[in-house]
Amino acid sequence: MIESEPDGAHPVRRRERHAVLLRLDPAVHEALTHWAQDEFRSVNAQVELVLRNALRAAGREPKDAGPLPRRGRPPSPPADDLPPPGEPDRTGNG
Repeated sequence: MIESEPDGAHPVRRRERHAVLLRLDPAVHEALTHWAQDEFRSVNAQVELVLRNALRAAGREPKDAGPLPRRGRPPSPPADDLPPPGEPDRTGNG
């Protein structure tokens, strides 16, 4: 999938994500779950972060690895992009 950067200048190629079945000791999974919740991440995102940090520390981080995907609510538009109260937005949905 190809999308544009926020400034619309350069296209970004989104890579397919690999699904991996991971068997964990229940206590390890519980500890990961608590750690992820403390940092407002999913367990999956926490596992990927931990693995990337371990690869970097071992000097084995792949050069072509993309950035961690951003999750959650998209950023709010700047106030000057919002329509005045009572007027429809640019998409006609407001």
